[in-house]
Amino acid sequence: MAQTTTDETAVTARRAVRVSVVDDHESVRLGLKAACIDAGFDFVLAAASVQEFIDTLDGRQNDVVVLDLSLGDGSNVTENVKRVQATGSAVLIHSIADRVVLVREALAAGAAGVIPKSSATKTVMSAVEAVAHGDVLNNLEWATAIDADRDFAKAQLGRREREILHLYASGLPLKLAAKQLGIGYSTAREYLDRIRLKYVEVGRPAPTKVDLLRRAVEDGILPGLDPDSVDGR
Repeated sequence: MAQTTTDETAVTARRAVRVSVVDDHESVRLGLKAACIDAGFDFVLAAASVQEFIDTLDGRQNDVVVLDLSLGDGSNVTENVKRVQATGSAVLIHSIADRVVLVREALAAGAAGVIPKSSATKTVMSAVEAVAHGDVLNNLEWATAIDADRDFAKAQLGRREREILHLYASGLPLKLAAKQLGIGYSTAREYLDRIRLKYVEVGRPAPTKVDLLRRAVEDGILPGLDPDSVDGR
């Protein structure tokens, strides 16, 4: 039985990344489809709108949907991201990334990251694979969207709270994070509860560990997006 479980895990690990594309430009759809197939991904479908994507999905599963930021049907960015997520897929925004308000809106809705249409095909495919494996894209487009939004309120975390969030969001179990900082598990849990409360207070709730990871990256507590905010205090 144990051997069967191991074999099943190995098969899952080798399964090709399942990708779809939603873009209202046929040339972009065709180009991304070809690139995904060439990269060894399992290409599911291409659609000109989120509605078309949902109508033709027919129960098939995706790991990542590469979604254009602004579609020609006048649809809403937030609604598009959430509708795609509701199918069980992560969302990678593929955009010219010159409208930071819309980029920010997509990220706030839960998009896993943004990749510019000007990026090399290899870079786009690497971003697809990263998102498929649950990684957070730490790139300039995300940072610009955050920095440009004056309404993006940061939670005012204390030194210990930042330390706990850094360790925990990096993947360390809370018990081990507490041990590394020389504090008790119950104290670490209190810090974590306080962190979540502070994010709720600024309108950026983080109920799950993935949400906390996103907040840590957004606020520069983990490297990549806003390093100037990490002043060691």
